[in-house]
Amino acid sequence: MIEAGLPIGRVARQAGVGVQTVRYYERRGLLAAPARRPSGQRVYEPGVVDRLRTVKQAQRVGFTLAEIADLLRLSGGRGQGATTLGDRLRAKIAEIDGRIAALQAMRDALEAALHADCDSLTHCADPSCPFWTGAASAAGERPAG
Repeated sequence: MIEAGLPIGRVARQAGVGVQTVRYYERRGLLAAPARRPSGQRVYEPGVVDRLRTVKQAQRVGFTLAEIADLLRLSGGRGQGATTLGDRLRAKIAEIDGRIAALQAMRDALEAALHADCDSLTHCADPSCPFWTGAASAAGERPAG
């Protein structure tokens, strides 16, 4: 009979996640299947709380659950795992830098549209506006802007 260990509710509370999150991570293979009491209740080892916190932190810095599962598999041993982790971190930084650049370009376009002072997305008289297509002028319509 298994008496030691933590019930799922306590694990969830200590890790700052919901019970369904614990179950989901278990199904995804991020957590080892826990022992069970005769009643069927899951009983987790205390180290699972740290693992859950690690998974949540990895999500907060931009890793997907699939990427996290892969990184956790690589974490089993030392040596090449550190190099692989470094490579993965560099790749994630590059990905985030790309997103930041794309977001900055979007922001710049919105800023230009704001300063163009157009009345609508479809009728803009300012060629510097990112929404300006020139279609109204080509069709002989008088653009509103």
